[in-house]
Amino acid sequence: MAAYRTVMVGTDGSKSSFAAVEQAARLAAACGAELVIACAYAPMRGPELALAKDQLKAEAYQVVGSAPAEETLRIARDRARAQGVVNVRSVAVQDEPVDALVRVARECSADLLVVGNRGLRSLAGRILGSVPADVARKAGLDVLIVHTT
Repeated sequence: MAAYRTVMVGTDGSKSSFAAVEQAARLAAACGAELVIACAYAPMRGPELALAKDQLKAEAYQVVGSAPAEETLRIARDRARAQGVVNVRSVAVQDEPVDALVRVARECSADLLVVGNRGLRSLAGRILGSVPADVARKAGLDVLIVHTT
C-alpha cells in the first residue's frame, strides 16, 4: 500500500475532535503527507441564535459564525504541528458537517479522511445518523474513525 499523500481531518472544537486531529497529524507526519483540517459551521443571528445558545450551552460555538471556526482551526493547527506534521492547511466551511467534510475531501484530493467516533454509538446517532457513520458511507475514500470518546 502506498503512503497517504493528503490526510484530512474534521474538527468542531470539541475535546474529542481535537484528539482526532492529533491522531491524523501523527499519521500525516509518519507518511510525510499534507494535513488538511476542516471545520464546518452554521451561523445564526437574532432570536434564533439566542435560543440556540441557550439550548446548546458549551456547544454554542458551532452556530455563532466563522470567527469561532477560525479559532478552532488555529488551535487544531497548533496541535497538529505539535505532533510533527509540517505541511498543514485549514479551511472553515459554512455547511453541515458531513456534506462539508465530503466536499472538502474531494476538493483537496484527500487520500484519507479522519473523524472521531463521537455520536457513533449513541441512541441519537443510531436514529438520526452520526457524522462518523455518514462520512464513512458517503466519502468514497478511505475513512479512519478514531476512538476519541
